[in-house]
Amino acid sequence: MSINLGLKSMKVKILAVGKTDDKNLVILIDKYMKRLKHYLNVTLETLPDVKNVKNLSEKEQKRIEGESLLKKIQNSDHVVLLDENGKEFKSIEFSKYLQKKMNAGTRNLVLVIGGPYGFSDSVYQRANGKLSLSKMTMSHQMIRLFLVEQVYRAFTILRNEPYHHE
Repeated sequence: MSINLGLKSMKVKILAVGKTDDKNLVILIDKYMKRLKHYLNVTLETLPDVKNVKNLSEKEQKRIEGESLLKKIQNSDHVVLLDENGKEFKSIEFSKYLQKKMNAGTRNLVLVIGGPYGFSDSVYQRANGKLSLSKMTMSHQMIRLFLVEQVYRAFTILRNEPYHHE
């Protein structure tokens, strides 16, 4: 498999609701983000947690998070939500998915990690697709690490580099 030489032209933005509290997770996320920068223009943007959640319903919290997320998304962005009901890929399949996005001329791929209750209806309506890393429920903080590692793995697969073993 060969990678499109124009890969630097696709930008990947990871949007995540709430900060990562665990310093060990932050270190690992930073490690993979640095590695990824060798392959493409990638950023991780963390949106602030919603304040006073004790006084809000789950729906209201999702609505507020959704408004915040939608402000960070441009009309031209291809938006993929990390969602338990999204499409699951094996790592090689995911690398092919990213290659297809690059080949199709996708300029801005936005991967969105929601808060603890998922996404508002308005965010689902804006999305171009949904991706699931597992059927299991995971901490939205840990998903950040798993996602950046899988994006890194995908690019090593596309470059035929010795990171992924099948």
